[in-house]
Formats: sequence, structure tokens, C-alpha cells
Amino acid sequence: MAALALGYVGVYLCRKNLAVAVPLLGPAFRAGRGEIGRVVSIGTAAYALGKLTLGPLVDRIGGRVAFLVVLFAVALFGAASALAPSLALLTVAYSANRAAGAAGWPAIMKLVPTWFRSGRQATVVAVLSLSYVAGGVAATLLARQVLAEGGGWRAVLGLPSLVLLAIGLVCVFAVRTGPLGAEIPAAAVSPVRLPAPWRVLLARPQFLVVCALSFSLTLMRESFNTWSVDFLVSIQHTGARSLSVAALQSTTFDLAGGVGILLMGASYDRTPVRARRWLFAGILAALAVVLALLPGAAARVPVAGVWLVGAVGLLVYGPYSLLAGVFAVESGGAAAAATAAAIIDAVGYLAGILAGEALGRVLDRGGYPLGFECLAAITGLSALLALGLKPAPELAAR
Repeated sequence: MAALALGYVGVYLCRKNLAVAVPLLGPAFRAGRGEIGRVVSIGTAAYALGKLTLGPLVDRIGGRVAFLVVLFAVALFGAASALAPSLALLTVAYSANRAAGAAGWPAIMKLVPTWFRSGRQATVVAVLSLSYVAGGVAATLLARQVLAEGGGWRAVLGLPSLVLLAIGLVCVFAVRTGPLGAEIPAAAVSPVRLPAPWRVLLARPQFLVVCALSFSLTLMRESFNTWSVDFLVSIQHTGARSLSVAALQSTTFDLAGGVGILLMGASYDRTPVRARRWLFAGILAALAVVLALLPGAAARVPVAGVWLVGAVGLLVYGPYSLLAGVFAVESGGAAAAATAAAIIDAVGYLAGILAGEALGRVLDRGGYPLGFECLAAITGLSALLALGLKPAPELAAR
């Protein structure tokens, strides 16, 4: 379990580091935020496609082999990103990085049942889910240290690949298929045939609502993953701006997000079934208010911007963590839970495409005040939509 978590943290070292490099890429390639955002958008599209296509491949080759291939492939493409001579080739390398990384979580989910029986799997998966939050923090801190040592954007993108290579070598010896793997029947690990589950799921209103919420919450998450460092640089006083300081401050988003995941899990389990939609909608309404206040408050008091970025992480990650987990099981049931999770994730990351070029062009036009106003409006509509999360009759009865 520790090796799997460490490996997935390593994947994020070669993913979240781009956010720290974003303010440096514009001057390096003489590009605007829209052009830099296109790198993120295309990479996110590759990630969404990988989510849908690589799951069956992981089923065929096994979780251990798939996980190790992911680690070494991400390290390779991360190093290629650092060597890219143009923004176009950087986009190609980063997209290959994201596409390879898309198989990481399915590989982990393939291995978990071979080590832990059903009575413990939910707890194990919850703990493993913290790895992408820890990975985001670790990536930012590592990139900040690289900057502190005088490295440029190429070092920020390239050095994490060496760390991931070392992690991969550890995982070669540490990651194994568990003793319970032989007990899993062949039908449980064979590739899922998508047409029937798609038809069943799309006929369920709750599932459509969950997909819509995945769209908006992934947009929020990817927007801050991409632009938070640049935003925190922009609110610093002119003449004293520090990318290293902004990178450190941006970790409040992920750190508070980890707290949000734990609090949401505990609160959701203890909330009566019929009241859960109100809990979800209330959190999204609070998030919309924070997003609306963020640019103005940060312009007046920069330190308030740092804390409000953390508040956004707290309010985004909690609901986000439920979408491809609890809600996937509730929507798909035992027969289609995996398919539901894949579709929910894929829809979300299609929205994440907008966090790159589209939001970048909004920022070029109206700056961060306009960008956050748009995000607040989307979140407010999502809060209303969350009221449609009515539980299935059998779940409400239980």
C-alpha cells in the first residue's frame, strides 16, 4: 500500500510541476496565457482519453506490470518535456505524460483487491486517495526548491523525472500482486463491455447529475492546479514578486484539500441519506461565495488570497473525492460501478480541458477578476444542480 501511494505521488511530481513552470513558459516562448493554457488543455484531453481506453488494457496485462510501465513512461515523457525546443513539442511530450499517467489509478485499483478483502477496501482506497493530494504538495515543494537553487523551467520539468525513476526502481521490488489475487474469479477481472452499462447508466437521472457535477468540480480543481501559482504571483506587490514564494503559498490548496477529503468522508457517512444532497449543495454554494470574493480580497490583502486559495481547496476536494467513488457505486451498483467511475472521471477531465486554453484566454481578456467571476457562476449553478442528487428508493429505505 505504501509503495503504491509512493508511486502515485511520483506520477504527480511529473504532472503538478507544470503549474510552477507556467509563469516561466510565457517569457521563454513569448506566449500568452491562452497559448500556455493550450498545453494543459491538450494534455487533459489525452488524460481523459486514456481513462476510457487504458482500463481494459490494465485488465489484460495485470496491475503490477501496468503500474510499473506507468511509472517509467511518465518519467520518460517528463524528461522529454524538459528538453522540448518549442511550445508545440512541449505539448506533445506533456500530453504523452498525461496519457501514460491515466493508467496509474486503474492499476492501483486492480491491485487493491488482491491484498485487501471487501471489508477493508473502502478504507484503503480512501487513504490511497490522499496520494494525489500529497503528490501535488510534493511536486510544488520540489519545483520550488529547484527554483531556489537557480534552476529554470527546464529543470522544474526535468528533475522530478529522476526522482520518479528512483521511485520506479523501488516499486519494481516492492509492488506485487497480493495473495488474494488467485481468489478473484475470471469474470471479475475480465474487460467490461461498455455498451450495456452505458445504456443503463445514462437512463439514470442521478448518474447524469453526478456527471454534470464532475464536469464543474474537475474544472475548479484543474483551474487551480494550473493557475494558482501564477495568480499568487500576480497579487504580490510590484517589485517584490517571487515565484518561489508563490509556489510555496499555492500548497495551501492541496493541504486544505486533504483535510477536505477526510472531513467530507466522515460527514457524508454521518449525514442522513435524504439530507446528503443538501450537504453537497451547501458546500458548493459556499465555494461559489469564496470564488467571488477571492480576487477582490487578494488585491487588497495578498495574504488573504493565500488563505482563500486554501479555502477553495478545502471546499473543492471534499465533494470531488465522492464523485468517482461513493456516487459511482450508488449510480452503477456492483455490476457497473467501475464503468460508472470511468465515465464520471472522463467527463470531468473533458471539463478540465477548459481550465487550460479557454480559461487562459478569459484571463488574457479580463484578468483574474473575470476568471474567478466565471468560476463562481458555474459553481453557483452546480449548487442548484446538486439538489437533484436524490437517493435511490432502496438506498433511502436502508
